[in-house]
Amino acid sequence: MKKRTYTDHSIASSDITPEHIFLNRRGLIKASAGTIAGALATPGLIKASAGTIAGALATPSIALGEARAQSALSFSADSDRSLVDEQTPYEAVTTYNNFYEFGTDKSDPARHAHAMTTDPWTVKVGGLVDQPGLLHLEDVLSGFDLEERIYRFRCVEAWSMVVPWVGFPLAELLRRFEPKSEGKFVEFKTLYRRGEMRGTRSFTSIIDWPYREGLRMDEAMHPLTLVAVGLYGKTLPNQNGAPLRLVVPWKYGFKSIKSIVEINVTAEQPQTSWQMLQPSEYGFYANVNPEVDHPRWSQRFERKLPSSIFKPNRVPTLPFNGYEEQVAGLYQGMDLRKFY
Repeated sequence: MKKRTYTDHSIASSDITPEHIFLNRRGLIKASAGTIAGALATPGLIKASAGTIAGALATPSIALGEARAQSALSFSADSDRSLVDEQTPYEAVTTYNNFYEFGTDKSDPARHAHAMTTDPWTVKVGGLVDQPGLLHLEDVLSGFDLEERIYRFRCVEAWSMVVPWVGFPLAELLRRFEPKSEGKFVEFKTLYRRGEMRGTRSFTSIIDWPYREGLRMDEAMHPLTLVAVGLYGKTLPNQNGAPLRLVVPWKYGFKSIKSIVEINVTAEQPQTSWQMLQPSEYGFYANVNPEVDHPRWSQRFERKLPSSIFKPNRVPTLPFNGYEEQVAGLYQGMDLRKFY
């Protein structure tokens, strides 16, 4: 088993969103990522061998225990600093979601996403790559080293969480398909299955399905960009984007596309769902920037879950969601008010 520790100097384990907030009642799906306990029983962000993970994911569920509590955040290898932020409870993370394919209310995904079939699952990878093809879920679970990473998650709606994800760098997946040199962007598409996704059948639906997102190639290849297959040491619940989703921690949450079925490398900047819907409000880059307000609300502060009327838990928003040191160099010389 290989070990790697990733640290964000400003976050501590006490600030990770508590597990009971992140999880929903449905529990885990069949191809569970849960049994990583043995592999992740050591403090810090751990990379387990493919064989260990493959066996682990054949079992319905298991918690990471102390490993989850002691894991470090983000991206500084060879450091054992612990997080400073408090984890969002598992229940909150799994019952307070935006996943419009199942409805527009925050509780709709937890109520209705169980209808989505996640086994079998394939991801089509194509476009400007030398080795286009299909990636089966079992290939993901057995072919990549999985790590636990505790990341901040900031929604464009000005609420936030701190979540321990289980996954692997997107760069590892992309390299397997050998992107061509002319590929400058990466496009992602979410599952679109009307029979299982009641939100797509709603007469009030305003999104042109399937849901689409995109990254610039250097963003996609950045070590912080994660393909997540689990959280809190367990399989991703459907409402959180099972069986695999993107996590880009320095961008607003809508960039972290859920339930991915297609990835394309492109020469041109891809059209993305919220940008197509309302370009004046949702830019392609969507980097967390407290200095650039949404047209209808300020982005200077966020409501960190769990919160209530009596305990709003309102905290200042950090540039790049706290990952400025790691990612600001990607945007050197760019006007971040224009490229919002």
